[in-house]
Amino acid sequence: MSTHDPGTPIRCEMTKWGDRPHWRFDGVFLGADEHGEWLGFPAGTHNQRPGHQFHSAVAAVTLVQPDRWHLPTFQAPGIWCDLYIDVTSPATWDGHVLRAVDLDLDVIRLPDPLPTVESAPWDVHPVGPGEVFVDDEDEFAEHQVVYGYPADVVASAQASCDELVAAVRAGLPPYDGAHEKWLTRLTSA
Repeated sequence: MSTHDPGTPIRCEMTKWGDRPHWRFDGVFLGADEHGEWLGFPAGTHNQRPGHQFHSAVAAVTLVQPDRWHLPTFQAPGIWCDLYIDVTSPATWDGHVLRAVDLDLDVIRLPDPLPTVESAPWDVHPVGPGEVFVDDEDEFAEHQVVYGYPADVVASAQASCDELVAAVRAGLPPYDGAHEKWLTRLTSA
């Protein structure tokens, strides 16, 4: 756990395996509860990685749970997904910078009702309203070979992914609306 006070500016610096640069973006530390630490990212947050950048269309909050192999991000209504969970190495704090290695797999829940396809990164929705699916399994398989993921990293990432799919589909905490108070806190500040 960090020692940040609510309102402290933070930075997220994600890498790919082998310390390859990935997403970088700024946010704010919102606070902590029984689920972990909550970070806020207002609408308009600038996200950038090598070769791509964008400003987020909606506000979002991310949950950091010690020793967990994932970072769930809960999106405000208005875009193509309401929950996007990056399977990662356990996140660590380096001062005000949160660091983790993105391990390709993503667990995604689509909103109900579905948004227009123009807001999504595909031409046809892969699943129906409110449904959960895993994305980038092909990338995970490829990178295990190309980047030489150790067997224990592969096993931990896959176990986390499988656990997340089951937890999100069952609506277990924190996938039961626990994020809503933090999203409200972010957007009403």
